[in-house]
Amino acid sequence: MNEQAGADRDPRGALAWLWLSAFIVVADQATKALIVTTFELYDRVQVLPIFGITRLHNTGAAFSFLASAGGWQRWFFVAIAIAVTVLVCVWLKRMPRTGESWLAASLSLIVGGAIGNVLDRLFRGHVVDFLSFHWERWFFPAFNVADMAITVGAVILLVESFFDGRRKEKII
Repeated sequence: MNEQAGADRDPRGALAWLWLSAFIVVADQATKALIVTTFELYDRVQVLPIFGITRLHNTGAAFSFLASAGGWQRWFFVAIAIAVTVLVCVWLKRMPRTGESWLAASLSLIVGGAIGNVLDRLFRGHVVDFLSFHWERWFFPAFNVADMAITVGAVILLVESFFDGRRKEKII
């Protein structure tokens, strides 16, 4: 029996990729714990001329979207993140264990980032952001390890879907 075919029929599918999600959650929560224990809110350390570490709290989503919505958004974002996590895990389970590595990695990065930020919302009531890039007086919104994982996962997902579509066009 072909090992590849056996791996493709593994009932766990690509769920093995969730180790990457777990790594992201641990890295995200560890860096946030370090920031919370060493920085007061709004404390800033300039690391490079364009980069600093600043402890910020975000009750909204990306770019502080809905941050001043009155509190309901916390549970809204928790519900969305949990739903996305469940859907992605189902998708990973149904995916062949081999042959879809980029797709599985991208989904696992997104899940890890979503869980990292959900843990903040559940236990802190806000997401801790601390990575801050700027150019002179222009500041890019602060972010964290979970946000980086979600962004990288989304970019890989888009690139993979583009190239997957092009591969299918050539076959047809």
